[in-house]
Amino acid sequence: MVDAAPGRGEWVLHVDLDQFVAAVEVLRRPELAGRPVVVGGRGDPTERGVVATASYEARAHGVGSGMPLRVAARKLRDVPDAVFLALDKPVHEAASAEVVAVLRGLRWGGVPVLVEVLGWDEAFLAAGPDHGALGEPEELAAEVQRRLLERTRLHCSVGIGDTKVRAKTATGFAKPRGVHRLTAATWREVMGPRPTVELWGVGRRTAARLADLGLHTVADLMDADRDVLAAELGPTTGPWQRLLAHGGDTGPVDPAPHVARGHGREETFQVDLETPEEVEAAVRRLTAQALDDVVAEGRPVVRVGLKVRYRPFETVTRSRSLPAPTTDPAAVLAAAVGLLERTDRSRAVRLLGVRLEMADPTPPAGLSESPVSR
Repeated sequence: MVDAAPGRGEWVLHVDLDQFVAAVEVLRRPELAGRPVVVGGRGDPTERGVVATASYEARAHGVGSGMPLRVAARKLRDVPDAVFLALDKPVHEAASAEVVAVLRGLRWGGVPVLVEVLGWDEAFLAAGPDHGALGEPEELAAEVQRRLLERTRLHCSVGIGDTKVRAKTATGFAKPRGVHRLTAATWREVMGPRPTVELWGVGRRTAARLADLGLHTVADLMDADRDVLAAELGPTTGPWQRLLAHGGDTGPVDPAPHVARGHGREETFQVDLETPEEVEAAVRRLTAQALDDVVAEGRPVVRVGLKVRYRPFETVTRSRSLPAPTTDPAAVLAAAVGLLERTDRSRAVRLLGVRLEMADPTPPAGLSESPVSR
């Protein structure tokens, strides 16, 4: 059954490249087609690192993104043709730029589509202002798939919805290489019985908190009392989770270029850092590297964040706002090192990360914000 068009007369498409990083590597090395391919770290499964992406053949053996490379290697130990590759960021960024260029060249209803880029491998699409008749959204979805395959040799899946949440959720049912539509008319039937962790924006920790409240499924959360959620989860978070459960409207597709909120550096150490001096030296080095990126953008630092992962795998984060925006290396380094005092300096460290959040960019005089973002 085909759903009726959404009440506001607009559709949202979510385009997600299938196994993007692995697919790009297979294009570079055609002999890897059909083999379990795992991309992450420096490509050495004996080292510490995590899986950035895995081909569908590797996923069939239980390998998934975010998994330690050593765990992935154990899952593939009886698969002789499995291959591990290093993450080649410049190559994948170039492939992503090519994908975005194809999407921005599309027209729908006689006008260019609006493209909101979410990352290397996904984007939302919507019809531009003053568009004409759109036809069925599946027609555009098929055109997206055809053009991307023709121009980039990459396959994608497309979700169609009447909100961003529903479009992105629909993509999960479309994979691989498919198209799926999910709207208000079918949302409860399809998503209601599913666990809350399957909602976009609900992680395992939040799902556990919801379960403590007796809310195990999407339908449970849809029917939950708004005031109870606000009291238990917070006045903003509680109602927001309920909105997600309804597949609610989280705003229009925004084609404004992405503006980085900050820059960071993170490193997993092959040998644990055992002394406070080693940890502090690493924090100084990572902070200096991140600050170089900040300075290149010409925006000052307003907040410093620190991530510490202890042996074996416990992670803590700390952050603080600076007294005033600055790019002064001494001030930024002092803030980053000072955060170490709020961590356990006696424990061995396997990973460190530093993130520097920047002040919002100031638009040139006389230039207003894009009306699309309103």
